[in-house]
Amino acid sequence: MVEELTDREERVVDLLAETGLNRNIAKVVVFLAKAGEAISRDIERAANLRQPEVSLAMKELKEWGWVKERELKKKGKGRPLKSYKLTLDLKEIVAELVAKKRDEIKRVEKDLVELEELVGLK
Repeated sequence: MVEELTDREERVVDLLAETGLNRNIAKVVVFLAKAGEAISRDIERAANLRQPEVSLAMKELKEWGWVKERELKKKGKGRPLKSYKLTLDLKEIVAELVAKKRDEIKRVEKDLVELEELVGLK
């Protein structure tokens, strides 16, 4: 049985989304940080996402190098299952996002000071 995200984990998702991270990606990251490794179906259930949403999130996460994928052998016919695991721990991901957001804030503050100077507010 797959556990859904706890209230605390949902709050982490909310805060990650407020930093600008796509909400579905945030859900996947938080779930994988909790689970360690999981197949798409388990991610869908725990994060309350549809299959295409998980696929899009995984595509982004793989491009950023935050997740690795491996194929699991499946008995019988059909597509092989894919299993996903974070390449960074949640603390490293959060540190990366915080650093980017702080740089963005500094740039905006600098631009605001320049704007004030240009229009004569300072």
